[in-house]
Amino acid sequence: MALKVILNYNHIMIYTSRIQKAIRLSTKTHEIDQKQKRKGKDIPYITHPLTVGLILARTGATEDLVIAGILHDTIEDSTPENKVTKEMITDIFGQNVSDLVLSVTEQNKSLSWEERKSEALEHIKTFSRESLLLKSADIIANTSEIIDDHEKEGEQTFERFNATKEKILQNYLLTITAIIKNWSESPLADDLRYVARKLQSIGSFMSQYPAKMIEYSDYNEDMPINCSVCNWEGTPKSSNWIDTDSHDGLSVSCPNCEKMLLVASYPLIKS
Repeated sequence: MALKVILNYNHIMIYTSRIQKAIRLSTKTHEIDQKQKRKGKDIPYITHPLTVGLILARTGATEDLVIAGILHDTIEDSTPENKVTKEMITDIFGQNVSDLVLSVTEQNKSLSWEERKSEALEHIKTFSRESLLLKSADIIANTSEIIDDHEKEGEQTFERFNATKEKILQNYLLTITAIIKNWSESPLADDLRYVARKLQSIGSFMSQYPAKMIEYSDYNEDMPINCSVCNWEGTPKSSNWIDTDSHDGLSVSCPNCEKMLLVASYPLIKS
């Protein structure tokens, strides 16, 4: 007896036509129109926006946000001949998607690298939670790739970028702190802290920004401290990252990037 299959067309689709359209537009922009590659590598660029979309989907993000993740570089990276515009994205995917994409799009490519990154960092203060999540997924995708490449290639990893290793790493760390400061309970906050600690360990920040040395008698768990690398601000108590295992003193580290910030030396005991 043949098995009769009844299709329920009222079922809510997971892989919707809107997501399919987003993948097609992103593929056309990054792959078909220009064969764009990841910086200095023979890897199709399209792998990046698809990774961002996947990270967002894993957080339980809305369909609009997943689509924005897939499209987040289309305005910025599209060719003049096949320009993707905010209006085009609005027409196809709606105002919310185009607003999200525009929120993480660099507005003025004529500015220097430092100016563009400074402007983007300041812009984070105005982000909605959806934009914060989108920016977080972008950072996690990019930095995870850098961390993996550095494990394989070492310092050669940074030769393909337009800024020094320290500037690149610190920009990511400053951005991560700005995001966490705006939304500490973000579903991607732990992932951001994980990559931040990896990036800080790759950088040579301890020599550039040594830990502050004080006597234990001057130590107070409510004293203000800050991280010169990622710009975290707080107190030893709020850092929740105090190491008391050493016989010589206690140390306090940054809760975001794990850089040692303060060392309080115990008094010498005369024998």
